[in-house]
Amino acid sequence: MTATPRSSASLPDVVSPEVRSRMMAGIRGTNTRPEMLLRKGLHALGWRYRLHGRGIPGKPDLVFSGRRALIFANGCFWHGHDCHLFKWPKTRPEFWREKIAGNIARDIRVREQLLTDGWRIAEVWECALKGRERLPLDEVLANCDSFLRSEDGFSSFGADQRVELSME
Repeated sequence: MTATPRSSASLPDVVSPEVRSRMMAGIRGTNTRPEMLLRKGLHALGWRYRLHGRGIPGKPDLVFSGRRALIFANGCFWHGHDCHLFKWPKTRPEFWREKIAGNIARDIRVREQLLTDGWRIAEVWECALKGRERLPLDEVLANCDSFLRSEDGFSSFGADQRVELSME
C-alpha cells in the first residue's frame, strides 16, 4: 500500500505512512556512528567528558565542564550542512525546507546562547568523518584535541556553511 499525496505538489511516498514512521523513528539522535568515533578517539587521547548535557541548551554530545567546552557531532542532513552528503528530499519539499530551516534557526539560537553563557563550542560535521570528502580520523581528533587545549570560542570541523533555503 502506498501513501496518498498530501498536496498536488507532493509525490506519493513509496512506503505506507506506518512504515515511513517506523523508519524515521529508527534514526538515532544520540550514540550515532560519528559521535561514537569522536568519543572513542578523544577518550583514547585522555579526555574525559559527560554525554548529552541535559541541562545545557542544545544537549551537546560531549561536555568538557572543566574546560567550559562542548562538542556537537552534527549530521549533515538534519542540520542543513551544504556538503556532498546533503540532498533535498524529492517528496514533500515544503515540509523538509521548513523542517531544516527550523533546525538551522535553532542551531544558531543555541550557539549564541551557549557563547553568551561562556561555553566554547566545536561542531564536527558528519562529512568530516564519512563520505568522499572525509578527513582522516586522526586529523579530526587532533583538531578536537587542539580546540580543547585552546581558548578558542568556536570551531567547525567540516565547512561552516548551511544550505540555501529558498524554494527552487
